Amino acid sequence: QVQFVESGGGLVQPGGSLRLSCAASGMIFSSFAMGWYRQPPGKQRELVARISSGGSTNYADSVKGRFTISRDNVKKTVDLQMNSLKSEDTANYYCNRFPGILRWGQGTPVTVSS
Repeated sequence: QVQFVESGGGLVQPGGSLRLSCAASGMIFSSFAMGWYRQPPGKQRELVARISSGGSTNYADSVKGRFTISRDNVKKTVDLQMNSLKSEDTANYYCNRFPGILRWGQGTPVTVSS
């Protein structure tokens, strides 16, 4: 059974950094592109970054230049380094396959506030 476990969220001041990590199990991780998604309070979930099986990356305009996605196909993990955080980055963050969403994990909350 596919499972995603996200970690690394927390409370951070504007301009700060966080590194999120996602551990995947129950899938042939190296074969699929992966994405980091977020759902701000009261809003729909959105894709913020994705990485192909070969390591090519793509970012939403709102995070380009601030966020970096990476993956380790041996460890079956996908990370999201978030720098220069803004209040509008406040959300619950999830990882999942891209495309072809599988069952969502619990996510990890990120709050950017002074």
